[in-house]
Amino acid sequence: MTSKLHGVCDSKGGPLRLHLREGQCSDFTGADVVLKDLPPAATVIGDQGYGRDKIRKMLSQQGIPPCIPPRRCRKKPVHYSKRLYRKGHKIENLFSLLKD
Repeated sequence: MTSKLHGVCDSKGGPLRLHLREGQCSDFTGADVVLKDLPPAATVIGDQGYGRDKIRKMLSQQGIPPCIPPRRCRKKPVHYSKRLYRKGHKIENLFSLLKD
């Protein structure tokens, strides 16, 4: 059995929320927990697994614009800032620290 860790960090890379799920679940099933009722934020940076319309709608209802690249199979194009997306390394650094 494997596990999957979903997390949200602040702009400095400090953890805000962490959620551990079974490894067989999709990214969306963990996203609904960690992205629900977020504190005010300028944007949310996520990877392609969080690019579903339902997640984008959840964030827009909170007034938070998503910076999530579209999946290759997406039919309707979605724009995101590639420059802003590069700051997503902060959450990757957080996961690296947790694994150590």
